[in-house]
This record gives sequence, C-alpha cells and structure tokens, in this order.
Amino acid sequence: MRIVLAEDHFLLRDGLIRLLGAYGHDVVAAVDNGADLLAALGREQPDVAVVDVRLPPDFTDEGLRAVLAAREQHPDLPVLLLSQYVEPLYARELLAAGGGGVGYLLKDRVTHGAQFLEAIERVAAGGTAMDPEVVSRLLARKERDASVGSLTPREREVLELVAQGRSNAGIAQALCVTEKAVAKHIGNIFTKLGLLPADADNRRVLAVLAHLNQ
Repeated sequence: MRIVLAEDHFLLRDGLIRLLGAYGHDVVAAVDNGADLLAALGREQPDVAVVDVRLPPDFTDEGLRAVLAAREQHPDLPVLLLSQYVEPLYARELLAAGGGGVGYLLKDRVTHGAQFLEAIERVAAGGTAMDPEVVSRLLARKERDASVGSLTPREREVLELVAQGRSNAGIAQALCVTEKAVAKHIGNIFTKLGLLPADADNRRVLAVLAHLNQ
C-alpha cells in the first residue's frame, strides 16, 4: 500500500515508517504539519492516510482539518486518525463527512503492531476501524437511551465489536460463539436500535455509529 503519514513526533514517525516498511508498505510521504499533509494528500493520492489529529502549529485539530479538506476533493480517501486521548468529537466529524474507509485509534494501539496493521489494512479496503475506548465512550453517552438500555449484556458486547469494525467471523472468534449466534444477536440489535440491517460490514458499522452519535 502507498501511505501518507502525518505525525509531528520524530521518533514515533520514524518508528511507524520502519514498521510499515517491514510489512511491505510504502510510506510515500511523511510530514509533521497540517499544511504539508494537505499538499502530500493532493500530490500522492495514497491508498490510505495515517494522521495524528493534533499537528503544528496549534496542536488542536490540524490533522483532522487537513483530512476533511482533502476528502472534499477525494471523498473516498481512506483515513486512519491517531490520537493521544479519547476524543469522540473527532470520530464524529470524520464519520459525518461521509465516504468509505475511516478509522480512529488511540496511539497506544500503535504499540500492538498486528492490531495496528490490521486497522490500516481494513481502512484501506474501505472498512471501519474504531478504537474500543472510543466506542465505549460513545455507548456511555447513550446509556439513557431506551433502545440501548434494552440490549442484553451479550448484545452490548456484540454491538461494541460491530462498532469497532469486526466481521461476523471476527466477532464469533472473539466471543467463542458460532457465526449463526452472532447473526442472531446482530439482528436483535438492529431491531432494538431501529436500524435497517445492511449486508456490507462498513455500512452496518456506520449505521451503528450514526445511532451512537445522535
């Protein structure tokens, strides 16, 4: 894959370049600020962008803003955001922009090489990769919602995994149950949340996240 990387911390940026290269991916541009990121995205048109939310000069949301600006020209640009803290607002803004291939991970996940690479590949393929902590925070905001409150503990577990971007097979493996059982739970969840089921994994994830973001 051709990857544009935006990270202002030199050691982390260099480490990510080495990690991605070791797995056969090509970092075609590595930048440390929002302006250079926007230019690199337009110039390189990568398979995926891996972007720190907070970049110089203000260290607020320059990375996110550059990504949103780039997606105005290239709506299907896959983007994986990285953040030091759980900030669901950034996830909501990226999801609200539409398009496929979106992800939001805490930087702690970068230390788990296999998990990080899986997230990048899922996003590049048009899927969704949401950090479990972000999903948990979104669910906490909806706890008073009668529809979310009606979920059983097992359905809530399944919902969290769906929102992270897991497939039925992945959920079944994580919970040590059959795919048939997972499909039944997901059907019950969509019914209780008032959502129409969707065949594509990414569509169902976005539907769940849209509900949690209300």
